[in-house]
Amino acid sequence: MTQRVAIIGAGPSGMAQLRAFDSARKAGRPIPEIVCYEKQDDWGGQWNFSWRTGTDKYGEAVHSSMYRNLWSNGPKEALEFAEYTFDEHFGRPISSYPPRAVLWDYINGRAEKSDVKKYVQFSTVVRWVQFDDKTSKFTVTVHNLVSGETESSEFDQVIVGSGHFSFPNVPDFAGIETFPGTLIHAHDFRGAERLADRNVLLIGASYSAEDIGIQAFKMGARSVTMSYRTAPMGYEWPEGIQERPLVQRFDGNSVYFADGTVEQYDAVILCTGYLHHYPFLPSDLALSSPNNLYPKALYRGVVSEANNNLFYLGAQDQWFTFNMFDAQAWYVRDVILGDASLPSAAEQQTDMKHWVERLENLGSASEEIRFQADYIRDLINQTDYPMFDLDEVSRIFLAWKKDKQHNILNYRDQVYPSVLTGTMSCVHHTPWLNELDDSLERYLSHPAKDELDDVVSSSDSSAASA
Repeated sequence: MTQRVAIIGAGPSGMAQLRAFDSARKAGRPIPEIVCYEKQDDWGGQWNFSWRTGTDKYGEAVHSSMYRNLWSNGPKEALEFAEYTFDEHFGRPISSYPPRAVLWDYINGRAEKSDVKKYVQFSTVVRWVQFDDKTSKFTVTVHNLVSGETESSEFDQVIVGSGHFSFPNVPDFAGIETFPGTLIHAHDFRGAERLADRNVLLIGASYSAEDIGIQAFKMGARSVTMSYRTAPMGYEWPEGIQERPLVQRFDGNSVYFADGTVEQYDAVILCTGYLHHYPFLPSDLALSSPNNLYPKALYRGVVSEANNNLFYLGAQDQWFTFNMFDAQAWYVRDVILGDASLPSAAEQQTDMKHWVERLENLGSASEEIRFQADYIRDLINQTDYPMFDLDEVSRIFLAWKKDKQHNILNYRDQVYPSVLTGTMSCVHHTPWLNELDDSLERYLSHPAKDELDDVVSSSDSSAASA
C-alpha cells in the first residue's frame, strides 16, 4: 500500500517540507504520496498579505498578521536558504532589509522553481485529524471552501506546518470596554497611515510593539507610547516615542500606568503575542507550549512525543526562520523515508531533557541565538541539507542587535554580506524612514532622483513654516 503524508499549511514551513520531498525525488529517492492542505487561496502563510481582518471571504479566521509597509526586521542574510540564494533569485545584490513583497517573491520563486504546487490543495481547511490505534493511521477531514465539499482521507504521517503566530493572545484590562478610540490586536493591524496625528498606545514590549511603534512614528503619529510588563526595550527612542510600565486600567480615553502616570490616547494596539492553537487536533495530540525556543514535547523540536508519526514545523520561538524551517523539513523527510531512525521513547526523553535544561539556563539574547544555531546544526548533521556557517549568521544577528541599539530608526539601512555567496548587500536607493512605497517594483527600481525625498522634504518645510 502506498505511503501517504499530509502536510497542514503551505506557509514557509509547509513550502520547506514540499521542497525537501522534491529534493529527495530529484535525487532518485522514492517519496510517498503527498497532499498539502492550505486554507488560503495561495501559499506563503504570514507572507501572503490580505487586507482582510477577522474573517476571510469564506468566513474562516484570517491567518496572516502582515501589514502594508512591513519590511524585514532582521537581516535577510540570517534567513537565506542554503540551497537557493538571493543572488540566484534576483541576479544582483539587494539590500539587507527587504519589504514583505520582496521576501514573498523570494520564497515563492524557490517553490515555483521546484514545481511543488501540484501537491497543494488550496482553499481547503483541515477540520479534524484523528489517529486510529488499531490501524496506526490518521484520518484527516478537510473542507473545500470553494465547493463546500467535506471529505476524509487516511494518511500514515501528518506534518503540522500551520505556524503559531495567527491566534492572538488578548488579555483584559480594567475599564478597557470604556475606551472610545481604535482598539485592535496587532494581528488585525494593516497599516499605520490611519495613525497619523494620533496619540497611539501599544501594549507589549517585543517585536510587534517595536515595529508597529516606529511604523506609526514614520507615518506621522503625534505620539507613540509602548507599555511593558517586565522591562522596557530600552532603545534611544526619538522625541515622540516613549515607554511606560504596564497599563493598570482605562477610563474612557485616559490610561493609567503602574508608575502613576495618566495619559490620553486615540488608538490602542495590543501587541500581546500569540498562542499555540491547533483546533483540528484532539487534545492528546495538540502541542501545548509557551512560545519558547524548545517546546518540551517535541523530539529534536519536530517529532511529537505523543505520536512519532506526527510532526510540527516552526513550533519554536524564532531567531532563525526560513533556513531553520528547511533544516526541520529535511530531517522530518528523512524520518518519514526511513533514512533517519528514531530512538526509543526513553532516549527521546533524555535528548529533549538535555535541550530543555540548556534552554532554562540561557541568560541573554546572544546565548539564545547560539542555542538555536546549535539546534539547527544538530538537525542538518542528520541530513543532506547544505551546511552553512551558523556561527557567522549568529554574528550577523548580534551585529543587528547592536545596530538597533545604536539607532532604532535607521538599522534597516545597514548592510551585510551573504554567508553563502559572500555578496555584499547594496544600500537601498531610499533610506527606510523616507521610503513610503514597499512594492516589489519600487524596491527593484533605479530611480534617477528620489521623488519621495522631494515629498518628504516638502512636507518637512511646510511643517517648519506652519
